[in-house]
Amino acid sequence: MKDFSQGDIIRIEGFKATSFVIVSKNAFIRATGIFHVCPMLSGIPAGPVHIPVKGKIGESGTVICEQVKAIDPNARGCRRVDSLAYEDIINVSDAVQGIFEYD
Repeated sequence: MKDFSQGDIIRIEGFKATSFVIVSKNAFIRATGIFHVCPMLSGIPAGPVHIPVKGKIGESGTVICEQVKAIDPNARGCRRVDSLAYEDIINVSDAVQGIFEYD
C-alpha cells in the first residue's frame, strides 16, 4: 500500500472529475489499511460542513464533509495529487467530527 496520510488530496479511479481529501487519522490508516475520504468539489459555496481549501501545490475546492466514504486503497486505484496545510486539516476534521457529536 502507498503511504497515505490525513490531509492528502487524492484521485480515485472511476471518479475522473472529483478529488477527495483523506480525513481519517494516521493511526487509523496504519492500523486498518483503509481510510475515510470526503469529496472536494468546485463551485460549491462555503458553509458549516462545506470547507473551502487549497492544497500546497494548488489543488483547490470545497470539501463536502457530510459525504464521508470508506476507501480500501488496495481495491481502488488511488494516487496522491496534493496535500492540505495543517490548518485546513483541522478545519475539515472539526466539521466532520461536528456531524457525529451528541446533542
